[in-house]
Amino acid sequence: MTFDTDVASAEPASANPPADPMERVALLVGEACAGLAGVSEEAVLAETRRNLYPGILSEELELALVMAARSFVETDPGYSHVAARLLLDKLRREALTFLSGRPDEAGQAEMAGRYPDYLVSYVERGVRLGQLDPELAKFDLARLGAALRPERDLEFNYLGLQTLYDRYFLHSEGTRYELPQAFFMRVAMGLALREDDREARAVEFYELLSSFDFMCSTPTLFNSGTQRAQLSSCFLTTVGDDLHSIFHGISNNALLSKYSGGLGNDWTPVRGMGAHIRGTNGKSQGIVPFLKIANDTAVAVNQGGRRKGAVCAYLETWHIDVEEFLDLRKNTGDERRRTHDMNTANWVPDLFLRRVEADAEWTLFSPDEVPDLHDLYGTAFAERYEAYERAAEAGGIKVWRRVRAVDLWRRMLTMLFETGHPWITFKDPCNLRSPQQHTGVVHSSNLCTEITLNTSADEVAVCNLGSVNLARHVTEEGIDAARLRRTVRTAVRMLDNVIDVNFYTIPEAERANMRHRPVGLGVMGYQDALFQQRLPVSSREAVEFADESMELISYHAITASMELAAERGTYESFDGSLWSKGVLPIDSLRALAEARGGDLDVDTTERLDWETLRTQVRTVGMRNSNVMAIAPTATIANITGVGQSVEPIYRNLYVKSNMSGDFTVANPYLVRDLKDRGLWDEEMVAELKLHDGSLGRVDRIPGDLKELYATAFEIDPSWLVDAGSRRQKWIDQAQSLNLYMSGPSGRKLDELYRRAWRKGLKTTYYLRSQSATHVEKSTLKGTDGRLNAVAAAPAPGVSAASPAPSPSAVPPAPDSDAGAACSVDDTDCEACQ
Repeated sequence: MTFDTDVASAEPASANPPADPMERVALLVGEACAGLAGVSEEAVLAETRRNLYPGILSEELELALVMAARSFVETDPGYSHVAARLLLDKLRREALTFLSGRPDEAGQAEMAGRYPDYLVSYVERGVRLGQLDPELAKFDLARLGAALRPERDLEFNYLGLQTLYDRYFLHSEGTRYELPQAFFMRVAMGLALREDDREARAVEFYELLSSFDFMCSTPTLFNSGTQRAQLSSCFLTTVGDDLHSIFHGISNNALLSKYSGGLGNDWTPVRGMGAHIRGTNGKSQGIVPFLKIANDTAVAVNQGGRRKGAVCAYLETWHIDVEEFLDLRKNTGDERRRTHDMNTANWVPDLFLRRVEADAEWTLFSPDEVPDLHDLYGTAFAERYEAYERAAEAGGIKVWRRVRAVDLWRRMLTMLFETGHPWITFKDPCNLRSPQQHTGVVHSSNLCTEITLNTSADEVAVCNLGSVNLARHVTEEGIDAARLRRTVRTAVRMLDNVIDVNFYTIPEAERANMRHRPVGLGVMGYQDALFQQRLPVSSREAVEFADESMELISYHAITASMELAAERGTYESFDGSLWSKGVLPIDSLRALAEARGGDLDVDTTERLDWETLRTQVRTVGMRNSNVMAIAPTATIANITGVGQSVEPIYRNLYVKSNMSGDFTVANPYLVRDLKDRGLWDEEMVAELKLHDGSLGRVDRIPGDLKELYATAFEIDPSWLVDAGSRRQKWIDQAQSLNLYMSGPSGRKLDELYRRAWRKGLKTTYYLRSQSATHVEKSTLKGTDGRLNAVAAAPAPGVSAASPAPSPSAVPPAPDSDAGAACSVDDTDCEACQ
């Protein structure tokens, strides 16, 4: 439809539409701005008028309204909500028209009366289209419709709603017919399918999701309630040492990735370069050619176009191919031996770091000659490894070589800095603290380094994720413990239900999930929670908050799983687990400390009644082998409008890029504080742009605000490690922990990662480093692998002579700062959440 008047109109919202088309536009803008302080209807209208022209199409007018509102986000974050509400108006019109088969729309105020009938029509159409599970039509839809809360549509910011619109809401050939509250109810219904009173549980689950107190992971949001309900987030596999096993593992990668799974592959068993192949009497080319095939498979299977397939390869530090493994992400060298799309991670035993600290030698082996090292950890690994070293010296092992441990460590850190890979993850704490030591070994983590589950030839580990929004569970006075308890208990039930309603693409995954029933409850909005309490992330108080909040979540999550065991039965492999012995995550620290001879620097303070819970778990049981893991939450944090996972704020004003486009992001807490002090004006916006969203060089800003709103590269990364250590003591799996460093050097990197190891972290994730013309950069020089300080090159794409950023442009998040192979909001992280 087009409009021939000087200004465009839209289809009427009621039987008596305004005669003046601009009056209609004014009504839409007025409704979108209602109740939002700091926004101006007049400004949005003026900007809209500026972009109108004779004959503009109705859909172009809808876009013009949204674009007008979003153009002001840098001046006040409230405009993000204005843009979201204008987009919501377009979505309502699109969905209602599709379901009714005629032009139809409704204002937000009308939706309280219309949502119940809409839900019935939505389910019926979704079933007819073959998208929704027909079982959803058997729910009492009138009861569920009455429980919907249309007012919660107004809670979205623009980034959150646009992300849902582009990639989550159900559509028919591009036409969306799923509204936000129906979306949350669809997910809730899908998770309540096996409940006794499924309507009551669906409402309970819906309340948690629509309030943003908790959010399921992306695969669950994509697929719950649909005919292909693949709801799990992460899959871990071990690749065997023969061609059949290797290509079976790659085939499994494709099948798992097809339905939105993020993958972690353990490649350690595959023999290294030069190893003997009995069948052909030849020599192996090592793991790299097979990793190249796995890399290309991940690119080819792109999860239906919704996001890239994503995989991470893990290798133990003693593997003979480890040095070639370190080079996989380099931009130079033989392209046939590079995997530019695959993530990589080092699986580091404690013995290696002890050798580094002693400046001793380290021996590399091919796993076909030392096969049991793969399954050993702690003291047993160290003893067997040293026995193999003696055997190699005596001539009993054919393929091996010695390197200086500190040189290999330096090269690991150099590659991490220069390419962002391989990540540093620690084998021994993952295994010594695993509740499931009696049933196997943790051979790797996953794509985002938070999952630590056993894998074998027969079992592909599966984890089902969701995150508590900490920002919704604090006040200025501290943690709302009662609300957190309610959220965690319902969330664990939802995650346990994922296991039973899940669609499994390979039998090894179903076998493992049904036998062990692991889930991964995590957190997001950590930085928002600190802002609300006025706690700088680089403070002892923030570290204490990380400890206290995770203790509460751990206590209630374990309690919830124990109560589910009483209701539904324990998981199949419970007997013999640490749980069955009354050993909780906080208790398993002792085993790690003993294996390290006391060389473990972790605070072990407890605040809650853990002794009673130990007894209950031992006698009643657990429903889930694992219950906690902190994933990156790259997308679900966008949906709920909070900072992702446990990340510090990246910048206070920047452009965030993802598959839905570019979005201006302004820190609403900072804007509020600057307004309160009379400092928020055009000049301040320009200064924030000039300084890339950092407050440090803005003279007008008081010191207390600079401390509170310090960005990721302005804080000492040791604070992130210390907070991570406090959380890790309560978690039975791990956490995706990015580390940020401005002006890195070999010494600083060495100190940081040794600190992470000594503080008991199980894994680390990306090293985010910020390059500048005069920042010292760690790199290799010569053949000895030493780290040397040299003048850094400018960041990729930036000339050394580049001028300062223009104050008229909001600074973007970098695509590739030195040492960060992906941007801070890399979409690969979505494979977890």
